[in-house]
Amino acid sequence: MYQFYLDDVMLPVAPGKLTIKIKNQNKTLNLINEGEVNLLKTPGLTEVKFKALLPNAPYPFAEYPDGYHPAVYYLSLFEKLKTERCTAQFVVLRTLDNGETLEWETNMKVSLEGYEIEENADNGNDMYVDVTLKQYRDYGTKVITIQTNQTKPTTLATESNERSIDSKPKGAGYTIQSGDTLWSIARRELGDGSKWKTIYEANKKIIDDAAKGRGMPGGGDWIFSGTIIQIPR
Repeated sequence: MYQFYLDDVMLPVAPGKLTIKIKNQNKTLNLINEGEVNLLKTPGLTEVKFKALLPNAPYPFAEYPDGYHPAVYYLSLFEKLKTERCTAQFVVLRTLDNGETLEWETNMKVSLEGYEIEENADNGNDMYVDVTLKQYRDYGTKVITIQTNQTKPTTLATESNERSIDSKPKGAGYTIQSGDTLWSIARRELGDGSKWKTIYEANKKIIDDAAKGRGMPGGGDWIFSGTIIQIPR
């Protein structure tokens, strides 16, 4: 069984096909004496494509964790992501028939690159939407302030952050931001994303209560903006 989420909104019918393209940015060079060599570079942004059914009736095969919503509810989400230039956390959970969750999951911050709505008389009042997402990486810019000492021919430069996407914790607590994952928080705050379990264990009750309050499973897979957690040092 598959479940597709954009932030905390689950699509009512899991798409039958998902395409994830890991883009390559390697560059091939031709050396005079060595022939072709491959210059390895950081992978490009991952692209995701799928086609989803948006029912306009509460079919028994559709899932609505917080009650039935018509197609326009989900189309409004797509429109908001596009027109307001928002990012969202795209998550795909994969569960076996016995209820066991597969270790491999898709969990990434994305931007909505485009979507195409299809209406067909053969589908009744239901709609299909072709969605294209692209991985979003946080970034920041810096400002260099030049100060000139009038009495001595010395120029001092100080550096400050003008824009930073990720927020640093204030005091002992950290407020989870939209798009955060425990992995990204551990990588940023502790220098190692694999230490996410350390953060989870230190805040297990808070994280699980927030997830279960929204109908999501505990275990650290689901965290929500506004939740205040402690970063173990």
